[in-house]
Amino acid sequence: MTMTVLVAPSGFKESLSVNAVTKSISKGILRAMPDARILQAPMVDGGEGTTEALARATGGAIIPACVTGPVGEPVDSFYGILGGPGPRTAVIEMAAAAGLSLVPQDCRNPMLTTSYGVGELILHALDTGVEKILIGCGDSGINDGGAGLAQALGARLLDEEGAEIGRGGAELMWLHRIDMSGLDRRLRSVRIDVAVNWHNMLLGPKGVARVFGPQKGATPTQVDYLDSALQRWATVIRAETGLDVGTAQGAGASGGLGAGLMAFAGATLHPRFDIMMQYLDFDRLLDQADLVITAEGSLDGQSPYGKVPCEVARRAADRDIQTVALAGTIGKGVDQTFSHGISAFASILKRPCTLEEAIRDGDQLLRRAAEDAMRMMCVGLRMSQKKQVAYA
Repeated sequence: MTMTVLVAPSGFKESLSVNAVTKSISKGILRAMPDARILQAPMVDGGEGTTEALARATGGAIIPACVTGPVGEPVDSFYGILGGPGPRTAVIEMAAAAGLSLVPQDCRNPMLTTSYGVGELILHALDTGVEKILIGCGDSGINDGGAGLAQALGARLLDEEGAEIGRGGAELMWLHRIDMSGLDRRLRSVRIDVAVNWHNMLLGPKGVARVFGPQKGATPTQVDYLDSALQRWATVIRAETGLDVGTAQGAGASGGLGAGLMAFAGATLHPRFDIMMQYLDFDRLLDQADLVITAEGSLDGQSPYGKVPCEVARRAADRDIQTVALAGTIGKGVDQTFSHGISAFASILKRPCTLEEAIRDGDQLLRRAAEDAMRMMCVGLRMSQKKQVAYA
């Protein structure tokens, strides 16, 4: 029996791009089932790999740009111009200017990191005459609420004495008012859509500082400080613009960048898969599949809330197609994924190892895990075929 397998993974942060993960899994499948038909749908969600995937899918181009990185140093970045008909459209992944992978391990302090470079990428895109910008939020290394973005776009963030505050989330504690008169006027004539995790809130117990701050290097004390600073940010934004970014769905995406994009770029936030699916060919490929294999760096109780494996699995389940998820780590609450379309899951780690080793050996580990999963699938297929013969 020839099986058609749709490989639809996310990228593995700091290890393998989404395209590399797709290739690794495909190789593993073919080692176990050489006659399998492989369909590939690298699932970009706004994080790393989004620009490349969408530019490639539309016949567009990647444009290099040098911008300010998250720790304030210049970084080589890029954005994409999509091909095809319709308005001239730029695609920007914020991770290319303010991603966690751009923050050295010994500099991971979200009190200081900035989204300034994301604003600079928007300005670069505007210089090319785009009519529309799609921004992907994911894999961030910041927690500044989009304050750096606002500063790059021309807003002046002022303290009580009228002096401009510095960059980084901690500086927001000193914010008193915002002068928006210097915002780039071209922002008024472009449509900006933002792909976000709709469940990411800016403030509160599930606010971005508390949920994601520790992953970016924040201590418990810093988490409290950043949450208070973002509350100050939201209060001043509401006073200046009337927008309530503190409670807006998705405003907490990428360290609160969603809030900054709403307030200063006039952007519209969208659940990331709703808008990304407009650019991907996923549904057509899914209709041809017998099995789906997805993957992400971590699978746990948070996965049903906007993560690639469960988003893929839900769509597959609607067509009565089984989904197997591979993950670098299996975390607390992972059993919740069963009620969101995942049929089975497995860790790619077969023995204890360091994080550095797992990152280094990601390709090999994924290939082996995919091969193991497909060999188990082959056992089930043979047993089923044997029973069919016995009852014939």
